[in-house]
Amino acid sequence: MKKILVIHGPNLNLLGEREPGVYGNDSFESINTEIAEYANSKGFDCEIYQSNHEGAIIDKLHAARKDKDGIVINAGAYTHYSYAIRDAIAAIKIPVIEVHMSDIHKREEFRHLSVIEPVCKMQICGFGKNSYLMGVDALEEIFDEK
Repeated sequence: MKKILVIHGPNLNLLGEREPGVYGNDSFESINTEIAEYANSKGFDCEIYQSNHEGAIIDKLHAARKDKDGIVINAGAYTHYSYAIRDAIAAIKIPVIEVHMSDIHKREEFRHLSVIEPVCKMQICGFGKNSYLMGVDALEEIFDEK
């Protein structure tokens, strides 16, 4: 059974409360349940992790290289400026899919650039909570290619 990790970055623990016009009304817990059930339906063992701390996310990425087959990450605001997270993704040898609930290219200008995109297998954005499910699908396609 393939093992995947879904990482939520800063402020995503407030989904359902935070800017519902941008992120929707679904709670963080309900989105995580949906992600886990979807991943399980694909035959994946799915761990879900959230942190508001850059170093904790980096530590989780480093640890994943030893026991996970792939990662779906929404790095939140770190997407736009964390070269440390970018370097952690580049250092590990497992596929990483970058996801965002909103379309970062249609939001404030500072959100248009993703410093992690070049080291991820792909970027999926603008599909709400379904961006995560599409990230799981992308990992499945990568696994099937091997």
